[in-house]
Amino acid sequence: MKSSNERVFKMSFASVYPHYVAKAEKKNRTKAELDQIIFWLTGYDEAAQKSILADKTNFEDFFGNAPQLNPNVSKITGVICGCRVEEIEDPLMQKIRYLDKLVDELAKGKPMEKILRN
Repeated sequence: MKSSNERVFKMSFASVYPHYVAKAEKKNRTKAELDQIIFWLTGYDEAAQKSILADKTNFEDFFGNAPQLNPNVSKITGVICGCRVEEIEDPLMQKIRYLDKLVDELAKGKPMEKILRN
């Protein structure tokens, strides 16, 4: 299991971001909504994200250097990729799956205030 996690950790955020955008837009959600979710989760802003995308920052550094993980992440629960996000033991993989779960909720049409756990 460790090696497949390692592969995911070393993937660049920039390589996955267009898939997040496509998933959202395919379901009539916007890139702006997606970015709002990413900023809410990580504490990054638009300028920082542009730099992360340009530098092809990997997921390990993306989350490792995040200004502040939202204090409400513990409210993100449910199943993503067959795993309950609240039970994922590896802290980095859990953060990646939190992001996947939020993108999923966006694509499923959940209202933003629910996605952002307000």
